[in-house]
Amino acid sequence: MKKSYVLLFLCLAPLFWAGNYVLGEYVVEEMTPIQMTFIRWAIAIVLLWPLAHYIERPVWKDVWKSWKLLTTMSLLGIIGYNFLLYEALKYTTPVNASLVNSISPILIVVLSTFLLRERLTRWNLIGLVLSLGGVLMVLTNGRIGDLAEVQYNAGDLLMLLAVLLWSVYSIMGRKMTAIPPIAATAVSVIIGLVILLPVTLYQGLPSSVSTQGLLGITYMGLFPSVGAFVFWNVSLRYIDASRVGIFLYLIPVFTAIISLLMGKTITAVQIAGGIMVFIGVYINGKKAKKESLKEQNKHDV
Repeated sequence: MKKSYVLLFLCLAPLFWAGNYVLGEYVVEEMTPIQMTFIRWAIAIVLLWPLAHYIERPVWKDVWKSWKLLTTMSLLGIIGYNFLLYEALKYTTPVNASLVNSISPILIVVLSTFLLRERLTRWNLIGLVLSLGGVLMVLTNGRIGDLAEVQYNAGDLLMLLAVLLWSVYSIMGRKMTAIPPIAATAVSVIIGLVILLPVTLYQGLPSSVSTQGLLGITYMGLFPSVGAFVFWNVSLRYIDASRVGIFLYLIPVFTAIISLLMGKTITAVQIAGGIMVFIGVYINGKKAKKESLKEQNKHDV
């Protein structure tokens, strides 16, 4: 696959997930986190399964042979992360949740270095630090010193656990190269729905949902669930997990842009922070690639 396509996918996935943050704050007022997670993936599987079948044409029997690994990934990325995210939004603000989520790329880099033996280049580190600085500017409106005064609550702790689950999920996705990515996601979703079904039946479905809630959960079922997960898992096959993780820094930037489109204001400092994030992502993707080629040429000589 062309590198330009992979980079496009890595930008679209955070864009779709940013919408999940913005709309999740409203939908969680009408549904429980379990209901949101189940309905979201029930909508998604309607598209995921045909996409996997007609695009990748996998041998489903072979895919299901990896059910243990796929079940673990389902518990981590399909059920665990999303349930904890929606649960966290009941107790904390989207800004706090985004702030905690911004440590995910760092965790992915650390886990990739120790578990996958991926090399951490100086450009990885420069891009990582620059992007983190940009995220903090966006989230704090330039008052980074206020971070020491943030009052963390149960929601922030739930979000921290969600980030840990997502980081492990990303690492596992990097190692799972024998299964087509869309098929892997589809099977993981089916497993997740089976696991969630008894709890959902016990809770029952929402008795009434507003038009806003219906549009929100439909968006979650299509874009963050299908588009973002497919793009993310496809990208993990072509780029090191340590380099892919930094693109998660785009989530708060896109969240700010979506908020602007919804009528909220954005300051010049937040715009500057967003630019820093994009520069950091560019450095991580461009310079790290050049450094990798230089290292390869040395070995070839």
